[in-house]
Amino acid sequence: MTTLLLALALMLVIEGLLPFVAPRVWRETFRRVTELGDGQLRFIGLTSIIIGLVILLLLA
Repeated sequence: MTTLLLALALMLVIEGLLPFVAPRVWRETFRRVTELGDGQLRFIGLTSIIIGLVILLLLA
């Protein structure tokens, strides 16, 4: 459970960096993402999952 909470905390820190450091860039990027189609968003999500699993397998 501790490892899961540490992973969540690290994810929140990383996710918060861009809006904190460059809010305009973050806002523009977020606007572009909202304009993507469902298929494109699913592909991005699937790619993120695969990359995350590969990293977990390499580090575990």
